[in-house]
Amino acid sequence: MTSPTDLIPAPRRVVAGSGEVRLTAHSRLYAGTATEGVGHWLRTVLWQATGLPLHEGRELDDTDGDGIGLQLDPRLGPEEYRLVSDRTGVLIEGGSAAGVFRGAQTLRQLLGPDAYRRAPLGRDRTWAVPHVTIEDSPRFRWRGLMLDVARHFMPKDGVLRHLDLMAAHKLNVFHFHLTDDQGWRVQIERHPRLTEVGSWRARTKFGHRASPLWDEKPHGGFYTQDDIREIVAYAAERHITVVPEIDVPGHSQAAIAAYPELGNTDVIDTTRLSVWDTWGINPNVLAPTDNTLRFYEGVFEEVLALFPSEFIHVGGDECPKDQWRQSPAAQARIKELGLADEDELQSWFIRHFDKWLSARGRRLIGWDEILEGGLAEGAAVSSWRGYAGGIAAARAGHDVVMCPEQQVYLDHRQDGGPDEPVPIGYVRTLEDVYRFEPVPPELTPEEAGHVLGAQANVWTEVMEDHTRVDYQTYPRLAAFAEVAWSSLPAPQERDFAGFEERMTAHYARLDALGVGYRPPAGPLPWQRRPGVLGRPIDGVPPNR
Repeated sequence: MTSPTDLIPAPRRVVAGSGEVRLTAHSRLYAGTATEGVGHWLRTVLWQATGLPLHEGRELDDTDGDGIGLQLDPRLGPEEYRLVSDRTGVLIEGGSAAGVFRGAQTLRQLLGPDAYRRAPLGRDRTWAVPHVTIEDSPRFRWRGLMLDVARHFMPKDGVLRHLDLMAAHKLNVFHFHLTDDQGWRVQIERHPRLTEVGSWRARTKFGHRASPLWDEKPHGGFYTQDDIREIVAYAAERHITVVPEIDVPGHSQAAIAAYPELGNTDVIDTTRLSVWDTWGINPNVLAPTDNTLRFYEGVFEEVLALFPSEFIHVGGDECPKDQWRQSPAAQARIKELGLADEDELQSWFIRHFDKWLSARGRRLIGWDEILEGGLAEGAAVSSWRGYAGGIAAARAGHDVVMCPEQQVYLDHRQDGGPDEPVPIGYVRTLEDVYRFEPVPPELTPEEAGHVLGAQANVWTEVMEDHTRVDYQTYPRLAAFAEVAWSSLPAPQERDFAGFEERMTAHYARLDALGVGYRPPAGPLPWQRRPGVLGRPIDGVPPNR
């Protein structure tokens, strides 16, 4: 049993009682109308961890003082919940199934770290929930994690595991970075070479792009359309929305390697390109032709069929214009469209897909470079180059997701010490992330209403496997989750010492979940990467 004061993210209101509800082999679980899916999930995970069957209750009274009830309360907000544990049992009410699910995650925390295990430990123990009333709701509707599977592919089971970890932290948007110069990871049936050619590379740079080290074995992988359907359904069961990212017009060498006609063929011999094996900003970008537009419309048609999300991410960042400046075809296109320059050509490219997606009932979102040259109404912005892009977008009436690299890029090193593996970018400690504030103070209340929420980004250039992803992501994602969920005071007024104390209990949960997080005292010997070059100049931002 865990103290109600040790919960992460911190609830809005907690009133502790003086007893406990003990779950036994006779306890029942009742799931009211529209909460049946949550009931199935909760019964499954608790049976795995405790061995208790939690037989189905036919009505709320079946919980009989030692059971669990789940039901909707239309007076609550969509993700708001109320958990009451008293002499009548445990009752979780939510404004929707998502709210009930968030409350079920809190119940799991209250049961103690062993409630996160996949099988009982085989010894007698008491499973108890302290008497308590918890009322809780999220600050933001978008509480996201971006996972880059293009630079280093993560097999499907690893993605499903990260969805479980997101759910445990009450995060609700999974930004799935599926394409880049270094790999194309989603099957597109009408363009099979995107995965036949574009999903693997012959070798991989090991460390920062300045490193002399190479991993000489081929690297690759992709998700079939059935894999994607499974991932989306698995996420939906956990009330997580999957937002796919298909990069245009930059970060596209894997696609050009598969279909050379997509590149600027009047500037370079695109037939000689292969999937990129190193990191940085790639000069090979899509040609601004009708053929390219039709090709990617076909890609997006299949993507929309796989992902029901409101938003579709199109990248739009880090698109060098050198090839367009040198390309007679691109220059002719600029003249034909009456555009001022290559920046407006990129804006035209993004606007095309903004209109195309809008016509199909979806909304475009892209990195903050899409603001350059003007942005169509309805499009949203992921503000990564600091706060400036997000401020400009909100003031122009566009919705914004705050994910500034200076605060929430989790590929950046966690400490300035010499033992940090592949030290990239800024030093961003657990405390730094805990003091991240998604809403810039410069915004008026009306402008601040355009901040949908926040997102932590996990770019995987220097994360060659799931253990490195774990190390870079945790425990900082726990701090981010509290920032995105809880109503915290101003950054410098936040009780980081209290958060660290609560993390003591949370580390035990992460241990039970098998997460290879960075320990508070620093990396364990096997988490280090001695001799692998990073970018150790603090204050100098790395280019992706």
